[in-house]
Amino acid sequence: MDIIGTLLWPIKWVIELILVAFHSLWTAIGMDPNAGITWVLSIVGLVIVVRAALIPIFVRQIKSQRKMLEVAPELKKIQEKYKGKKDQFSREAMSRETMELYKKAGTNPMSSCLPLLIQMPIFFGLFSVLSEAQKGNAGVGPMNLALAKSFADASLFNIAPLHMSFQSAMEAKPQQVVVMLIAAAMVVLMTASQFITQLQIVSKNMSEETKASPTFRQQRILLYILPLVFAFSGFAFPIGVMFYWLVSNAWTMVQQFIVIRNMPTPGSQAAKQREERLARRGKLVSKDVPVVEIEEKKPTQRQQPVSKTRAKKKPGK
Repeated sequence: MDIIGTLLWPIKWVIELILVAFHSLWTAIGMDPNAGITWVLSIVGLVIVVRAALIPIFVRQIKSQRKMLEVAPELKKIQEKYKGKKDQFSREAMSRETMELYKKAGTNPMSSCLPLLIQMPIFFGLFSVLSEAQKGNAGVGPMNLALAKSFADASLFNIAPLHMSFQSAMEAKPQQVVVMLIAAAMVVLMTASQFITQLQIVSKNMSEETKASPTFRQQRILLYILPLVFAFSGFAFPIGVMFYWLVSNAWTMVQQFIVIRNMPTPGSQAAKQREERLARRGKLVSKDVPVVEIEEKKPTQRQQPVSKTRAKKKPGK
């Protein structure tokens, strides 16, 4: 077993456990164990378990984005400080001050990609499980030979085997045109959902300060690079793997929509829209603190003290 296989072994074991558990559940309620819909629903169950486990990471991601907003003005100052300076010393100083600022704030510009990076091993683990099933090999865990064969032979809509990809359908003799069309449609949907997911953050949930910082340019680049990566590599992914990623993207879109709508970044377009909605409902709490004017008391004339001797004198004396 190679290094990658060794690293993926525990991930594949857990993936097989979840898939087999959901497959047993659907079979127990009367579904056909060899039907494609049964295995597709098992993949949906895998998505639910994985994404539910990633909710704490997603919350951490939101907190990190809030911190990036706080340091955006300081990042802009550093950028202006070294603007136009192209020498090696200035570039190193700018990089050092930027990293010190991130460290002090306890955040990182790549934190927004953390859920995606964590899912990548799961993504390739499922890819490996499907590849082994396609070869008729049992899995490393609960996926025995019979289940592996059932998984490999399962078809989406009874016409597109879950183990096939656009590339394998094109190389088949004869070519599986219907499978190629379904795979191409899933690649487009997977790429579009990935793009929309990133666009939600960049267009609506960033303040003007953040958009003026180097962080925004980095996320703007990722907005176009990541979908392109999935668009080109998706043609080699089995339909079962693409189905996992498509459902996962749908989860992310809904999750982000709820968060951006109800807990937007202060100063962002989403925050302004939320204030407008609350104002229309009469639920917007004014942030203005009423100023109470305190009338200054005029100083009164000081009363001269009367000595005991003068107080005892009677009038007329």
